[in-house]
Amino acid sequence: MFLILVFGCKSETKSGEQINTVTTKEKKNDSDIQLLVDQPKGLKTPEGMVWVDGKTFIQGAKANDRFAMMREKPAHKVAVDGFFIDITEVTNKDYKAFVDATGYVTVAERPIDWEEMKKELPPGTPKPHDSILRPGSLIFNKEVQTVVNMENYSQWWTWKIGANWRMPEGPGSSIEDKDDYPVVHIALEDALAYCKWANRRLPTEAEWESAAQGTATEQIYTWGNNYEVLNSKANTWQGRFPTKNEGLDGFEMLSPVKSYAPNSIGIYDMLGNVWELTSDLFKVNHYKEIDTSKVLLNPQGASMAYNPNNPYQKEVIIKGGSFLCHASYCASFRISAKMGTSMDSASDHTGFRTVATKQMLETVK
Repeated sequence: MFLILVFGCKSETKSGEQINTVTTKEKKNDSDIQLLVDQPKGLKTPEGMVWVDGKTFIQGAKANDRFAMMREKPAHKVAVDGFFIDITEVTNKDYKAFVDATGYVTVAERPIDWEEMKKELPPGTPKPHDSILRPGSLIFNKEVQTVVNMENYSQWWTWKIGANWRMPEGPGSSIEDKDDYPVVHIALEDALAYCKWANRRLPTEAEWESAAQGTATEQIYTWGNNYEVLNSKANTWQGRFPTKNEGLDGFEMLSPVKSYAPNSIGIYDMLGNVWELTSDLFKVNHYKEIDTSKVLLNPQGASMAYNPNNPYQKEVIIKGGSFLCHASYCASFRISAKMGTSMDSASDHTGFRTVATKQMLETVK
């Protein structure tokens, strides 16, 4: 990764569905679709996870959501089988256990291969100087004082040589005494490697929204529809973005997991703190291209990725917003909010959580 590939809370731009075939299981609550609703008897809940009942719900922008963006529209009904999901984002402690067991080296720690990198950049992009083309990751620039153009998000992002999950603010920083913080500077490949080791996978966008809804089916936020309680419910930005963070929620940057109350089924930090990777490809106009006249069963997202702001790279969807989200800018502290991130992108405000299904757990019995 390099600064050319920066991403963050971007402002809105004017922006085929693959449907899984599933075996008929338990009767669901809409039309003729069958869903696995309840946790199967005898299927033990994995440590640190919770069961999300199968249900039909509204995916995408809600009618009364004043922050809704075009890429979240139109709202549509989806039906998702029940599954297990981590109650928190994967933490530094969790990721360290994986690295200690496997010796895995993250993308942000590896030497940069310019020949591979330039394949995903506009033709003719000049090679950066070798002094810059070194392993690192993106960190938020806390020293930014003024912003000329809010469309130019590179003003508050810095390519930090040496920044990675072990040293989240660059050389000299560490995760000592931060076992319970979400692991950051994680690219898609890094998350998938962890999932393979743990017999987990990343959630689809639909699964992520189902979990975020908890027992509800069409809330704007994980706690309901009241924006006024945001500061007490999620780790986001207060003040003037990106130059002044007043920390009214108690945290200026990252917070430990479980710092805020869980949603109705016991899941923490689905909104705010760090963006969370999903398995779905990001295609800006995807919702406009699907058939919203019927309930979509276990949707897997777009079959191809496309973001006009980053046309040379394939992106995946991230959900939930982060500690940088503010009402004046991206307002991505909502269930329907989503962004795209390049597959090799890593930063100090992106992490992940995992899911496990009945089939996955039965396979290893």
